[in-house]
Amino acid sequence: MFELAPQNLVPIISQALIEDQGSGDITTEAIVDRALVARGNFLAKKELVLAGWPVVVEVFRFLSQCISSEVLFDEGETIVKGAVIGRIQGPAYLLLAGERVALNFLQRLCGIATYTRRLVQAVEGTGVGILDTRKTTPGLRLLEKYAVRVGGGVNHRFGLYDGVLIKENHVTAAGGIKRAVQQARSKVGHLHKIEIEISNMQELEEALQVGVEVVLLDNMNPEDVRESVARIQGKAVVEVSGGIDLRNIRNYAVSGVDFISIGALTHSIKAADISLELEIAL
Repeated sequence: MFELAPQNLVPIISQALIEDQGSGDITTEAIVDRALVARGNFLAKKELVLAGWPVVVEVFRFLSQCISSEVLFDEGETIVKGAVIGRIQGPAYLLLAGERVALNFLQRLCGIATYTRRLVQAVEGTGVGILDTRKTTPGLRLLEKYAVRVGGGVNHRFGLYDGVLIKENHVTAAGGIKRAVQQARSKVGHLHKIEIEISNMQELEEALQVGVEVVLLDNMNPEDVRESVARIQGKAVVEVSGGIDLRNIRNYAVSGVDFISIGALTHSIKAADISLELEIAL
C-alpha cells in the first residue's frame, strides 16, 4: 500500500483549512482562552474500518507542532462502535481550528474503506479484485484511492496519464473500435496494455479481433457477462462495471471475471460516523 507522504498532503490540507477558517474562527476567538489546554477523543459512533489517521495528524501538525497525537488502531483495522480511535492534545483553540477539517477527511476516508471492505468480503473466495475508478472528489483522488487500498481494494488508473482505456466516446471520435485500438497501439508503445470498454457482443467480437489485452464489460447483466467470459476464453483480462453493489456483486464475481470496478466507492460514499469530543486537560 502506498503511503500518504506529508509533502503530498500539505497542499490539500492547506486549502481545506483556508476554506474553513477564512480570516479566523470568530466564535473560538470570542470564547476560548489561548492558554487553555485540552484533549480530544475521536470516537467511532458506528463500526468502521480506519483509514486516514495520517491526514488527521498532518492537519494538526500544520496548525502547530505543539499538538500531540496518538492512534489506538492500525490503518485498515476494524473499530467497533463506541471505541476511541485516537487522541490529540494541545491548545484548545487550535484543536477547535482543525476539528472540522480533520473530521471531514477522516469520516470520508473511513467511509470509503468501510464500504470497500464490505465489497471485498462479499466476493471472498472468488479471486476477483475490487477496483476503484476516476469518479473521485476533485482534489482528493490521492486520499480516496488510498482509502480504497486500506479497505482491501485495488487501484485502477490514477489519471488519464497512466493507463489506456478506450471508452465509447473515443471509439466514436476514432471512427470505430479497430481504428481506435490501432491508433492507441501505434502511439503508446508495447509496454502499455490496451483496455477497451464494450457494451454488447458485437463490440466484444471486434475488440477480440484486434487483440486488446483488457476488456471492460459495461452495464451488462450477470448472464451476459458469463457469455462474454466464455467467448473471451482467457484471451484478455476481464473487468466488469455498471450498477454493481452489495446486493448483486456476488453474482458478477462468480461469472469468471477478473475485476469489478465500482464508481460508488468514491462518488457516492456515506461518511463514517465519527465525533471529536474535547475535555479540559488537567
